[in-house]
Amino acid sequence: MESQSLWRNRDFTIFWFAQTLSVAGDSFSYVALPLLLLHATGSVAQMGLLTGVAAAGSIIAGIFAGVVADRVRRRTLLIVCDVARFVLYASIPVVWWFSPQIWLLYVVVPLAAAFAMVFRVGYVAAVPYLVGADRITEANGRLSGTYATAWVGGPMLAGIISGVFGPTAAVAIDAGTFAVSAIGLCFIRPRARPSEAPSRVSARDFFVGAQFLWKHPVLRSLTVLLAFLAFLTTGLTDIYVFYVGHQLNQPDRTVGYVLAAGAVGTIIAAVLVSCARRALGFGACWIGSYAVSGFAIACIGLSTSVPVIAGLVTVVVFGTSMAGICSLSLRQEVTPEHLLGRVTSAFWTIHMSLGPIGAAVLTVGVAQYGVRALLLAAGSICVLIAVAASLTPIRQARPEAAPAMGD
Repeated sequence: MESQSLWRNRDFTIFWFAQTLSVAGDSFSYVALPLLLLHATGSVAQMGLLTGVAAAGSIIAGIFAGVVADRVRRRTLLIVCDVARFVLYASIPVVWWFSPQIWLLYVVVPLAAAFAMVFRVGYVAAVPYLVGADRITEANGRLSGTYATAWVGGPMLAGIISGVFGPTAAVAIDAGTFAVSAIGLCFIRPRARPSEAPSRVSARDFFVGAQFLWKHPVLRSLTVLLAFLAFLTTGLTDIYVFYVGHQLNQPDRTVGYVLAAGAVGTIIAAVLVSCARRALGFGACWIGSYAVSGFAIACIGLSTSVPVIAGLVTVVVFGTSMAGICSLSLRQEVTPEHLLGRVTSAFWTIHMSLGPIGAAVLTVGVAQYGVRALLLAAGSICVLIAVAASLTPIRQARPEAAPAMGD
């Protein structure tokens, strides 16, 4: 029997509204935190280090996030993560009011990233409890589309606010959105506790998700190749901010416009991905998306025109979003529901494992060799990884149609 329409689903509507608002606020920190550090230090290497420790926080949290999401009330988990991020991000403008403290960023950002990882895993695992099985793809599409729309206006507004009031004001707005999101989640009716609920959570449970990934040939290949892609792309935002804001001497609002242009790529991907995957198949969509992204990354290094850079950033984000939505959908299609949290956290943790190192290496490399050389190298390697993917099971058009795997 077909489940209730999303438009009439009260719990999903509340969840959708609260999380769209939270993502819009999160886009403020996406712009404000690199600007805050750039204004205080002028160092692209420091920006890369901060991105690296944030990614490390996500990786560490990912070891436990999946089993926690599979074994506790997911609504409670999401509320706790939102409240924690509100407190953490609110501490930055409060402390900065008295005196800038760079060390605080290296404490707050990785802790907030850890809670964000737990939240993301809980969010992916919660959607099936909010909507029927036949509405999951529709719900993911709606969430992705509205999130992307929020990311269009968020970075532009953050750039304007940072230019007028300073980056700390944008961080304060982000903190406030987490508080509103937590309040909204309180109005969602509690769902039944997952059936597996042992008294003790163990790091061993992480390997349940990792084992599932390893046994599935397409997910195994995706996880390995995405680890290398994370090495190349985790620090890209810092490089964009440094390039446009420092080397091209553009104001903060222009940096916001460039990053907002990237969000347009996500919107386009969200609109086209379903039709593209049906017409071209999974493999062609994923491989083609990263090949296009890699080419655009390389081209950014050759341009000094802000409009051209903004357009190329849009292409980069379009490609990574298209591939990411395909990857997320495939995991949801082939993973048993009771393992979804653990498989999701294992996937994100493993494929992000090289991200902190990559962010540090790329930003230090920019300081040593310049933006052009690093972006040309990173883009070219992304294209080569896409070519390599065509030699793996990723190339399959319909991997979701393979026989279900046991757990």
